Amino acid sequence: MSHSEDFSNLKPEPIWRYFREICQIPHESKNEEGIIRYVLGVAERLGLSAARDPIGNVVVRKPASAGCESYPSVALQSHLDMVCEKNAGTVHDFAQDPIQWVRQGNFLMARGTTLGADNGIGVAAALALMEDRHCPHGPLEMLFTVDEETGLTGAAGLSGDFLASRILINLDSEEEGILYVGCAGGRDTCASWPVLREVVPGGCRGFLLKVGGLLGGHSGMEIHKSRGNAIKILNRVLLDLLPLGVRIASLQGGNKHNAIPREANALLAVPADQTGTVSSKVAAWDRTVREELASIDSGVWITLAADDGAELSSVWDAGITDKICLALSAVPHGVAKMSADIRDLVETSTNLATIQTGKDAVKVVTSQRSSVASEIAEMRQTVASVFRLSGAEVSGSKGYPGWKPNLASPVLNLSIVTYRNLFGREPEIKAVHAGLECGLIGEKFPGMDMVSFGPTLEGVHSPDEKVHIDTVERFWLYLCTVLQNVR
Repeated sequence: MSHSEDFSNLKPEPIWRYFREICQIPHESKNEEGIIRYVLGVAERLGLSAARDPIGNVVVRKPASAGCESYPSVALQSHLDMVCEKNAGTVHDFAQDPIQWVRQGNFLMARGTTLGADNGIGVAAALALMEDRHCPHGPLEMLFTVDEETGLTGAAGLSGDFLASRILINLDSEEEGILYVGCAGGRDTCASWPVLREVVPGGCRGFLLKVGGLLGGHSGMEIHKSRGNAIKILNRVLLDLLPLGVRIASLQGGNKHNAIPREANALLAVPADQTGTVSSKVAAWDRTVREELASIDSGVWITLAADDGAELSSVWDAGITDKICLALSAVPHGVAKMSADIRDLVETSTNLATIQTGKDAVKVVTSQRSSVASEIAEMRQTVASVFRLSGAEVSGSKGYPGWKPNLASPVLNLSIVTYRNLFGREPEIKAVHAGLECGLIGEKFPGMDMVSFGPTLEGVHSPDEKVHIDTVERFWLYLCTVLQNVR
């Protein structure tokens, strides 16, 4: 497809103008100083009051339009940072080079890099509203947060007096025609077992048992798809091999707390007279798991290969081996509860994420998610109980709160009616089983009535990122009409 560089007819003009200016300013997560100063400069040029907190979050306040002074105050929230990724071979320095636009019909992309439409379009819409003189509205607070992409730390650091509004529209959604009304909170639960080691029994050979080929995926967005968990699969095989006198030297699996583990491996000491039986059992497990996951995770494989390297210098004590393997078998993984209010929404889940063998300890990380705070606590209690019963030391992260869907929300119902009247069809109502800034904002500002919507984006966080140009105009019309109707 040939590239067209004609950007002159992009509508609405103010959003695209501001977005293009944003693309000239480096704003990777934790490098937002330039974009912060830019937003403050726009506010100053327009004669609007603005404040910056110690973390870097900015709020700009715009008075109500004439005749709308009695309308309630509304906060419009977006985040200033972007994910910076580029294709191999693309020469681009995100610390100083501007993002280069490429238009392909109805798509706007970047040349070999992420575009930053997540959340640059939301930021541009807020800036466009700051200068707009045509859309009637009540008092507005434009909230620009920092460091959303690497930990939601800007939203987490907001002080409870930074906003006066108790209605908030989040501009960080990526599917036009869909209203988001909830998200999951999350917390990690970790276990650690001290491992006593023994000399490798005589007559044993080293083997490496590996599980791989799985799809893995985000532990929130893909947890309901029943994809294979490499650690769980590996442990099933180990529990079948241990009665044959097989000993474990190390277990490794997974690499991120928020990802379903795709690969795992175990370094084993196998009695020489059992190598044939062990090989047969592993082959049988390979067939079994392939059959179990044939329609879900068909690329899975299990292999066993001789490994007589120097790594096999010692093995785990038999007692702790049993405790760890039984704990890995007993600890839950996957969906625990579906929402009773929103169709197909996972309400609560847990992910067995990583296992690492160190010099003196074995450590496991799990991640619990729910849009209901009490259910995160209950699931964490369940996971921690399994680990404590196996003799592990248990710890956990502070985590982040969820945003429980409220289908009686006034701003949601207004948004539904407005969409129906504008476009002649019903918007889709969704919640996401992952963390959003709305969860933290709702905790900081009790009673905040929230909804999230935006234009259609694809491939965010990758160089394939693109924005559907036509949806930006609909998004702008919709946003202005919602603000006009807030009473």
